[in-house]
Amino acid sequence: MSDFETVSVNDIPADAAVLDVREDYEWVAGHAEGALHIPLDQLPERVTELDPDQDLYVICRTGGRSFRAAQWLTGQGYAAFNVAGGMDQWLENGKPLISDNGLKPLVL
Repeated sequence: MSDFETVSVNDIPADAAVLDVREDYEWVAGHAEGALHIPLDQLPERVTELDPDQDLYVICRTGGRSFRAAQWLTGQGYAAFNVAGGMDQWLENGKPLISDNGLKPLVL
């Protein structure tokens, strides 16, 4: 598989594996519950944490980093989907967020 698809946040299946490639401070402020967090710059060294047989829905803040991550993952043999609009779109569509800092979740 050499190409990947871009999907909207509303097209992510309820039981999907969501990979958040934002930086630590962004993740702590707010993220999708159940998502896996691997910052983009750590992805090559942590790729073995991902299941190569599972579809991955890759998200960042607006879609740029997740585009690069999905492109790289696809090149490594993973089935990766870029989430258009990222966490900004997630929030705009009323999808739930949680935070790791005890504050109201937000997208940075």
